[in-house]
Amino acid sequence: MRNAFGWLLGVVGLLSLPFFLLAGDHGFGVSAGARSAVVARLRSEWPEPISPLSPAPGARAELVALGARLFSDRRLSAGASLSCASCHRLEAGGGDGRRRGVGINGEELLFNVPSIFNAWKNYRYNWRGNFATLEDQNEAILLDPHVMGSSWPSILSALGRDLDYAAGFRELFGEAPDRNGVLAALGAFQRSLTTQDGRFDRYLRGETGAITPEEEEGYALFRSYGCVSCHQGENVGGNLMQRFPLFPPGLAPTEGKPSRAARTADLGRFTVTGRSEDRQLFRVPSLRNVALTAPYFHDGRAATLPEAVGEMAASQLGRPIPDSDVQLIVKFLTTLSGAPPGRPPANQIP
Repeated sequence: MRNAFGWLLGVVGLLSLPFFLLAGDHGFGVSAGARSAVVARLRSEWPEPISPLSPAPGARAELVALGARLFSDRRLSAGASLSCASCHRLEAGGGDGRRRGVGINGEELLFNVPSIFNAWKNYRYNWRGNFATLEDQNEAILLDPHVMGSSWPSILSALGRDLDYAAGFRELFGEAPDRNGVLAALGAFQRSLTTQDGRFDRYLRGETGAITPEEEEGYALFRSYGCVSCHQGENVGGNLMQRFPLFPPGLAPTEGKPSRAARTADLGRFTVTGRSEDRQLFRVPSLRNVALTAPYFHDGRAATLPEAVGEMAASQLGRPIPDSDVQLIVKFLTTLSGAPPGRPPANQIP
């Protein structure tokens, strides 16, 4: 952990150097040509902090198809009221477009719903890093009385009465629907939701025309401001925990007096471990498909992507950044959108 933290500090220090060159609109008098030169230098001389997404591990097509059906089946919840797809809308970037998720009782949950796309690339799951495997998280969601509120006897009874399910499970697992089979199928389908052919991945593989010069400049700013100290790797995040905010209160605090639920959510991983050092500690979210998954942050406080970038500057850098830079960074972030194999590109949720 110490070595990893030292590496991150080194990245922040290294990547902050060209900020002054890129900040030509703020009194430094640097021309657009000079800014372009910095972009070229970043690309040619410095280590690339983001990697193209690798494909999902191979799985039988029949297992993935079974998982897809389970993912959209409301019978996995109490009262057949919700499915996994109710909160993870595949046509809309894998999220639900709400500030916070809504459970079976119709009440708002503690946290904003993360996208299911590329979720298996995260090193831990949920905002507080509660779970180490996708299967553990899936089971917890199915059984949580506030989310899907079901039980294994109820789930397996419903699936066992369905002749198509019964036949599918026997073909794949040699037995009637059971807990392990349900979790295996759901996991296989979710891992198939890998958006590996986005424009930025094509850029990283050498297709320089896959992104525009402004988007490339936005990426240089993203690096120079040090955003890549937390948002790097294949998933552009999702691989470490970080305190939020580092510099309170940020630009866009929750309006009004926060509710008890909001105050609990703001405690972050502390509610899992009870350790004081884990207060306000959250899993860094992936930025893959981030342009499609508004609103943002664990509590959905930022309604738009420019607001989210401004909030990050204030909360994590401790200072605002110019609107012109915000807009360029947002242009870069749109290049991180993609679609899972065989699916059309997602649309922005209204």
